[in-house]
Amino acid sequence: MCGIAGIVSFRAEPEAGLRASIRGMTATLVHRGPDDEGFWLDSSCGVAFGHRRLSILDLTAAGHQPMLSRDGRWVLNYNGEIYNHAELRGRLQAYPFVGHSDTEVLLAACELWGAEVALPQLNGMFAFALWDRRQRVLYLARDRFGEKPLYYGWVGDHFLFASELKAIRAFPGSAPQIDRDALALYFRHNCVPAPRTIYQHVFKLPPASYLRLGSAHREAAPIIYWSLRDSVEKGITQPFKGSTEDAVAQLEALLRASVRHRMLADVPVGAFLSGGVDSSLIVALMQAIGGQTTRTFSIGLSDTAYNEAEEAKTVARHLGAHHTELYVQPAQALELVSRLPAIYDEPFADSSQIPLYLLSQLARRDVKVALSGDGGDEIFGGYNRYQWVQRIWRGVGWLPQPMRRLAALAMTALAPEDWDSGFRHLKRALPQQMEQRLPGDKLHKLSSALDCRDPREMYLRLTSHWQDPEPLVLGSSEPETIITLANGDSPCADFTAEMMYLDSRTYLPDDILTKVDRASMAVSLEVRAPFLDPAVVEFAWSLPQEMKLHDGCGKWILRQLLHRFVPSELVERPKMGFGIPLDSWLRGPLRPWAEELLAPERLRREGFLDSAIVQEKWQQHLSGRRAWQYHLWDVLMFQSWLEQWQRQPAAAEAARP
Repeated sequence: MCGIAGIVSFRAEPEAGLRASIRGMTATLVHRGPDDEGFWLDSSCGVAFGHRRLSILDLTAAGHQPMLSRDGRWVLNYNGEIYNHAELRGRLQAYPFVGHSDTEVLLAACELWGAEVALPQLNGMFAFALWDRRQRVLYLARDRFGEKPLYYGWVGDHFLFASELKAIRAFPGSAPQIDRDALALYFRHNCVPAPRTIYQHVFKLPPASYLRLGSAHREAAPIIYWSLRDSVEKGITQPFKGSTEDAVAQLEALLRASVRHRMLADVPVGAFLSGGVDSSLIVALMQAIGGQTTRTFSIGLSDTAYNEAEEAKTVARHLGAHHTELYVQPAQALELVSRLPAIYDEPFADSSQIPLYLLSQLARRDVKVALSGDGGDEIFGGYNRYQWVQRIWRGVGWLPQPMRRLAALAMTALAPEDWDSGFRHLKRALPQQMEQRLPGDKLHKLSSALDCRDPREMYLRLTSHWQDPEPLVLGSSEPETIITLANGDSPCADFTAEMMYLDSRTYLPDDILTKVDRASMAVSLEVRAPFLDPAVVEFAWSLPQEMKLHDGCGKWILRQLLHRFVPSELVERPKMGFGIPLDSWLRGPLRPWAEELLAPERLRREGFLDSAIVQEKWQQHLSGRRAWQYHLWDVLMFQSWLEQWQRQPAAAEAARP
């Protein structure tokens, strides 16, 4: 796992200036690779690669990057892990390998087969740049699900790429401007969806795609080398025909292979453990595969509504894992919030970014690699909305919209805390499927979707923070996405499956995997996600929907497999997100920080947001009448990022020679 950066101008450049520029870009990525650095330059065509290495496989100099092919034609600048590198090495026996790194295997595959042929055969998480010295062509590529980031854009006559935006900002003369349309998307989704970034004319390379750039093709568009849509369509048209027992057995075999691949490292490996279905199953399989006792890590909170530490500890004890936990206090969150803009590089407002960073920091004390349960919810139907949307639409969709609006008003007449209190009193009388963590928060969220025209609009509202961001972001026009387009891009006839597909295309790479990458790499920790093995994903989409969502229970087949290792009573409980009590913290320890960033005169002076809209939500939240913590967190994360962005140009100029 590493950080990469590069410059290509396709014309001769003074070597000293080129070297200074790439060193400045690469210096911003030290946290992604503290173990080693490397540079490769060809001033005759204005090319410079910079690399920061986090050594995981082949800790020797044989894994040093950038790496040249045996004939000197190809130069590779690579970030990630190729999990099937041993199998690929076996097919490349004629290649004179020097070490045992996956980097060398990737380079050999590109040299002998070509990048376009090699890419679909890679099972891994990666982002890489490959320079063809003979043809003077640059390839950029990114993994299938978007686990590893890659940004690119032109600054004058220089094409730049990097693992993080801060490296592009470090290039002399780089002064990207904020894209207000992308900002509107951010306020809807709490992140900036690919291919956009917060900057004009700077882009994210989409997952499962590559870019081929030559001197005559400056405006080259990304090319898809693997399609989730095609995999979903194949699963639907060629469904799994076996019994439930057959499906569980095949799933176990595929997950065991995936976990075994992701446990391979020349450094200590552990796992994140929340005590939920996904992470518990990953740890159970790690223990079953054996070799050594698995080290597990979890974060706890004193607020019991958000705390999963006790459940995680119980699961770890049952499985025989070596468990470590940390209880987070508001003071730790307050200390961290000022650093979030530097960690995430562009506005990002999934509030679980705080506990995830602290969890990564905790794990990094003992291990260099951690496995996680990310991807299980999207692929096997874990989110509450997969249960709610169709059920609620069948229940209330036939009612006139005015009646549904009245019902929504009734739901928000009580504060979330009052709803929570009421549910606690009724807990014994409620059936198990109606038990929820933080029911008041969920009811307020649900109220925003009751007056929708159809299930698709309900899904959009449930996955949106700001329902109409254009009035908030001054001078913006919100672009269409695959979620907002009326016809969409889904091959699914069943709308629940369509939601899972859309989440896998958008929420998973743009929010979940971005959050994991930035939080973990900020402390030089590599996180691997076994559920995102292509074979696991393709098998999941071949399963009938009732094996994923069954009797009001999501991830049903994962639960059947997990119960082979862990008693059901240890893991069967209402789903909760990996969050923090943001609502009360904003009214308490985080309030002074928030008040400064939300000051009306400050918002008016900056000119990006409508101060009246922000103040209305802030005052309602402080009063307890409404719970606007997620909307406000979006604003606060943008304001905090903007404050840092406005300071950067002067700091960058001062640092230049």
